Formats: sequence, structure tokens, C-alpha cells
Amino acid sequence: MDYGHPIRFGTFITPAAASPQAPVALAQLSEQLGYDLVTFQDHPYQPAFLDTWTLLTWAAASTSTIHLSANVLNLPLRPAAVTARAAASLDLLSGGRVDLGLGAGAFWDAIEAMGGTRLTPGQAVDALSEAIDVIRGIWNPADRTPLRGGEHYPIRGAKRGPAPAHEIPIWLGAYKPRMLRLTGRKADGWLPSLGYLQDGQLAEGNARIDDAAHEAGRDPSEVTRLLNIGGGESIDQLVSLALADGVSTFILASDDPAQLQRFAEETIPAVRSAVTDERERRGTAVLSGRSARALAQRREGIAYDDLPESLRDSAVEPGDLGFAGVRSTYMRAGSPGLVLRPRTVDEVVDAVGFARRHPDLPLGVRSRGHGISGRSTNDGGLVIDLAALDSIVVLDESRRLVRVGPGARWMDVAAALQPHGWALSSGDYGGVGVGGLATAGGVGFLSREHGLTIDHLVAAEVVLADGSVVRTSATDEPDLFWAIRGAGANVGIVTAFEFEVDEVTEVGWVQLAFDASDTEGFLERFGAAMEAAPRDVTLFLILGAARPGEPTVAQVYGVVDSPDPDTIIARLQPFAEIAPIVGQQVQLAPYAAVMANASDATHDGQGEPGFRSTLLAHLDPESAAAAAALVRSGSAPWFQIRSVGGAVADVAPEATAYAHRSANFSVTAIGRSARFDALWDELAAHGEGLYLSFETRTGAAIVEQAFPPAHLARLRALKRRVDPARLFQDNFPIPV
Repeated sequence: MDYGHPIRFGTFITPAAASPQAPVALAQLSEQLGYDLVTFQDHPYQPAFLDTWTLLTWAAASTSTIHLSANVLNLPLRPAAVTARAAASLDLLSGGRVDLGLGAGAFWDAIEAMGGTRLTPGQAVDALSEAIDVIRGIWNPADRTPLRGGEHYPIRGAKRGPAPAHEIPIWLGAYKPRMLRLTGRKADGWLPSLGYLQDGQLAEGNARIDDAAHEAGRDPSEVTRLLNIGGGESIDQLVSLALADGVSTFILASDDPAQLQRFAEETIPAVRSAVTDERERRGTAVLSGRSARALAQRREGIAYDDLPESLRDSAVEPGDLGFAGVRSTYMRAGSPGLVLRPRTVDEVVDAVGFARRHPDLPLGVRSRGHGISGRSTNDGGLVIDLAALDSIVVLDESRRLVRVGPGARWMDVAAALQPHGWALSSGDYGGVGVGGLATAGGVGFLSREHGLTIDHLVAAEVVLADGSVVRTSATDEPDLFWAIRGAGANVGIVTAFEFEVDEVTEVGWVQLAFDASDTEGFLERFGAAMEAAPRDVTLFLILGAARPGEPTVAQVYGVVDSPDPDTIIARLQPFAEIAPIVGQQVQLAPYAAVMANASDATHDGQGEPGFRSTLLAHLDPESAAAAAALVRSGSAPWFQIRSVGGAVADVAPEATAYAHRSANFSVTAIGRSARFDALWDELAAHGEGLYLSFETRTGAAIVEQAFPPAHLARLRALKRRVDPARLFQDNFPIPV
């Protein structure tokens, strides 16, 4: 019976303590020779052996690509909940390279020593079954129900998480009937040793596993068949074990470097070639490795089995353990059918090609998923996640020229630039990804002095809808360069940005709170003070409806780009006079410290937020009154004004796709009600244009607000040339 699993090879190394670096060196050699897996036996009661889990951790840190596992972990001496967290932690630290071989062990009487009851062999199998449930339960933080153990693992008060980096398979070292049936019911793999099996026992074991799998409603092919071998087997024997007995992973037990090398150079390629040839002759399909449960959650209309080889090991499907961490954005719940996670430009090309073969599906392009427009997720479609393209490289120190990947976060960019005394204006939240902000505009804490983020872009590398990779700048593909500075998500995927950054030392980080009970007057005075302020001052404000019996409070925050305390105080003095101050904090800080305001937690957005955007030339009495009415209504739980103007207006409106250079203020609000819509429309009547990143509405009218007629005509012409089939149709789609 050939179960159709990919053929893999591993090594089985003795964790000898006499020469503690030797097993680590053998793990490194295994990786260099092309083995897929390195394993270590787990006998913690042997004084001559290293602790296996500690060794696995050290070996993981000493390698980069090979998977690691115990062969097999002695579960009675390693509590299930602790093992689950240890495995998940090591998987995260190693980049998804941990597999989990478990055994019932010979020390269940250790439970008796800890106050429990000595277990019979049958009860030991039940305890192992319960342990598998506990381990998988802890690995699944997306399950909101309380985590429950059982008779052997009560785990009172235990919490779920963290989720591992990949769906860690659980393999069982099993020989006896009860263990084999458990393997069929619950395990992901069977891991015996050939030397312990008598003639016919491999086939008998497979039959028991298959019968138990059928009874549990599983496909027997969900259970991978692994086998520890001694190295004396012939190539024909191994081929027969693969094709007749379903073994797909052979693990060579040897501490001899020469034998490991001979096996890798002579046996492995011969076995792989023979098995591949016979499978092609038989028409045997190689399985994806996903469980029936995972396969059942696939969405219609996606050719999962046609995914390019380069993307298969990093893609995430709805049935995968890691799906909860990639389905949503910062504020929007999502349920895409497939999240592609390219790691190189070539893989981005492959992802675009796959998307091109699915023209009727929604397509989201994500840098880090913070964008509040929510367009980097969808329901049932594709998402191309660029988080892995996160490099930050200084290209030319004399020109302050840096190259940044779209998946880098702005807090990481700020930290990388700080040692050079540089900075780049980049929004107000460090968790935002470079790609989304740097193709929409980039309104940040340095904008009034240094302009928008897009104003510092000198070149970019772009993957177009047809899969071609082009370099664009003022002289190379100038129309494309014009478009990506304000409408980039519509014309391609930027895989690298080249920016000329600014010299910025310490800045004044400003946080003020005002009594804004006279909301109209406060907004007018804030607007006047902001427009009169020197360009080194960029302040934003947040307003919300007052709580009963309390005044309306405005939170004002931002940057004075100066390392001199006296200058900072002088710049803020006009603002101190616009309303009573009820809270204040001003401190000198590196720009990188200002931007280090985000966590590493995965996004878990809920619902469908409704954001609105408009741009105001001034906060005059009419616009201030309309804004105050919206705030007082309580229909907008979030209302923000960002200051622009200054250096932003130095750039001609026609120079970039971002056109609205004359505005001094960018206004954003969130709400979903008829009352909110009416009040927002009254405010927006005083504005002109909008900022793409803060707008969730779609449709032709919204596109026309974002781009003046001449800009829209130029974008349409470019769209017809570089994306005539409108592959990138889910980011303010430009009509062709």
C-alpha cells in the first residue's frame, strides 16, 4: 500500500553526553547533506545521555532548515501541557521546524510517585490519548472554549497558546494493538523501528492503523508512515518498503559521519528516483500532507493542488493551524480561501501568476495587515502576504539612500535608521507595514517638515500583473513611478522601495490633553496655531464625545523636530493658549523611540469598520462647526485630525498620483449609522479629496474623490497598459 506521501529522509542520533557537541555537529551535517529531519532518542534516566529537549533546542539554534524531533519523547516523564508549550515555543523560535514524536514510555509509575495512580498498559494508552488532546488543545488559541483535560491530565486553569509556527505533526512510536489503534484514531504518523518488527508486522500494523482510522472517520492516508532503519537495507528493500508498505520517511540510525554521507549521496537519490518513476507509472498522486479535516475547509474556486511548488510550504489554508493568525487584519475580520506568503521576488511572481489564474476571486495584497481600509483580507479569496520581504539595507550612506522591503514595519525601519542619525516620516504607528503606507502617501509626524513618505521615494521594484519585474524611477518607467506614489496598490506589487531619508536627531515627543468643551472654538484655534507653526511642528489630535458630567477632552500628540528643549517649549507655547491644558507630557526622545509603539501580537480584527476620510484646506468656522457636531453626536467612536501642509505642499499636485497637496488637515472618522453618515457628509462638504488608507467605502464616486480628473485619466491609461484584466481590482479599482 502506497499512501502517496512525499519521500523524506532523516537521521537518528545518540544524545551522548561524553562529547556534548558531537550530536549537534551530526545534526548540522545532516542538514548539510540534505536530510529532511534529525531525531534524538529520549531516555532521561540514562546518565550517559544529554537531556533530549535541551539538545533539540540547542540543535535548532545551530541549524536553519532541517526539521527536528525526539524519537520518541518519553511522555510519562514530560507532562503533556508542558510539552505542548515547549514544542510550540521551539517551533516559533526555529521557524516551524519542530515535529513531535511521542511514546507511551516505560515509566507511567512516575505518576504514582507524584501522587497519582499506577497505570495498567491499557490505562497508559488512554493517558497518551488524553495527552494528545491536551497538546493539540493548547496549540489552538483560536478555540475560545475553556481548555479541558481529563482523568490523567486535569490541567485545571491551563490556557491555550501560543500557537506553533506550523501544524506540528504528532507521531507515535507504537507496536502493540492498542497503541496502533490509537495511532489510527488520532496520530499524524506511525514511527516504529524496523529492527523491532518481525516479518509481516509492518503490514499488520498498517492494517490495524487503517481500520482504526476508518472507524474514526479518517482517511488512512492522513497517517504518515515513518521507519527507523539501521542502514544495512538495500535500495530495493527501501523502495519496496515505500511502495508496498507505505513508508514515506526513512530515518537512519547512525552516529557515523561517513555512513550518513554515503547514504545521502548513494541511497537517497536512488530510492527517490525509483519511487518517483514507479509512482508516475502507476499514476499515484503525491498528497499535500493536510488532514481530511483541513481539506474539508477548502473554499470553492481555488485550485489548491495547482499551487506552485515554491509557495506550498508557506501557504496557509483555512484548515491550517496558523490560519487564525493570518485571516484578519488589524480591524477587519476575514476568511480568505488561501494566504500566500512569498519569501522572495520570484515567489511573488509565482503568487501573482496563481492569482492571475483565479480572475473571479477577490485578491488582497498585504504588507503587515494594519491598514484600516481592511482591503488586505477578504472572504473566500486570495491574499498575498508580503511580511517575509522585510529587509532594510543602506545602499549609499553619502546619499542617505536605503532599500526597504514592503513587509518591514515602520518601527523596525526607524530603529535601523537611528544609529545613522536618520529618519523617514512614516505615519504614527510603528506596527504599520511599509508597503501599504508607502504606496498611498504617508502622513506622519515629520510630514510638515519633510513631506510625505512617497516624497522620499527615488526608485522601486514592482511585480506587474503579467508577472514581469520592473525597476521604476523618474527615468525608468516614469508613468509607473508616478502612479505608485499615491495609487500603487492599483498597478502592481512593490517588492522593494528605495528612499532618500532625512537627518533627524532627537525630537520633542509631545502628548497634551485639552479641555475642548468649546469644541468649535478649540478646533478653530488649533487649526490656526497649526498653520502658523514652523514646519518642524507636526501635531495630530483625537476627539471623542464627552462622558456624562465630564468635559470634552482633546488628545493632541506629535513631534517637534528639535533636540533643543527651549525650542520645543517655544514651539508649543501658542498651543498652550488655545484651551485649558488638563494633561501634558513632553520629552526628548529618538524618533525610533516614538515609533516603537506596537506589539508583535497577530491581528485579530473583528467586524467591518466603516472609515471615512476627507482633506480640509483650513479648520475654518464652518468646518469646525461640522466637525464639532459629529463629535458631540457620539456616532463616531473615533475622530482624528492629522496636520499636513508645509513641505507636503511644496510638491506640485501633478507630480504624484497623490494630488491633494494644498490641504492642511487630513480628517478621519469611524462610524456606521444613518446619523453618522449624515453628519459626515456635512463635514466632507467642506473638504476636497480623501486619503486612500483611511477610507473603507468603494465605488466609482469614491475613486473620483481620491483622484482629480486629470490624475484619473492618467491612471486609467496606465492601468490599461500594465493591468488590462484588472487583476488588482480590490484596492480602489481604477476603471479601464
